[in-house]
Amino acid sequence: MFYIPKDGHGLPHNPFNAMITPRPIGWISTRGSDGKDNLAPYSFFNAVAYVPPQVMFASTSGKPDRDYGKDSVGNIRDTGVFCVNIVEYAARDVMNKSSASLPAGEDEFQVAGIEKAECSEIDCPRVANAPASLECRMTQIVDLEGENNHVVFGEVIGVHMRDDCMTDGMFDVTKFNPLTRLGYRDYSVVREVFSLKRPDD
Repeated sequence: MFYIPKDGHGLPHNPFNAMITPRPIGWISTRGSDGKDNLAPYSFFNAVAYVPPQVMFASTSGKPDRDYGKDSVGNIRDTGVFCVNIVEYAARDVMNKSSASLPAGEDEFQVAGIEKAECSEIDCPRVANAPASLECRMTQIVDLEGENNHVVFGEVIGVHMRDDCMTDGMFDVTKFNPLTRLGYRDYSVVREVFSLKRPDD
């Protein structure tokens, strides 16, 4: 099968997200300039550089009670900081609850029953029991083609790692099993890990 996206695919559901999988989930926490906290998962998320460490996430829709994208993007534009919380399999249900479309200013931490903690380097909440949390300073927001498509880039300036996720000095994903996003309404979980050496190692 071949299709041209602008002409439609003719299938019951859009297959695009199902092809680019698995995708890590960035559970983005922010605090608005009004002091109200927000938490939302984004599956267009990844690391983009080592030195300095940098990440990105993309928001692909808007809200009628926001003048610029979703609450996360609006808060980051106003404050310049955000936190990326890594999602473990055990948190799948509360992560999903935090994806609900709530009115601006309503705290997803409270709605979903998620314990929060304060970040160390920025004025922002984080998920208290996340396997890892990355405190970020926003470096730029890029507006993409299409309505309400925004990519947020940030430099990681503080890193929290849960002690039970460490093995012999290494961050061990098998200790918490990262949740990943597939297409449609599907998710997966990382339980098996193997290593490959590059030819020039």
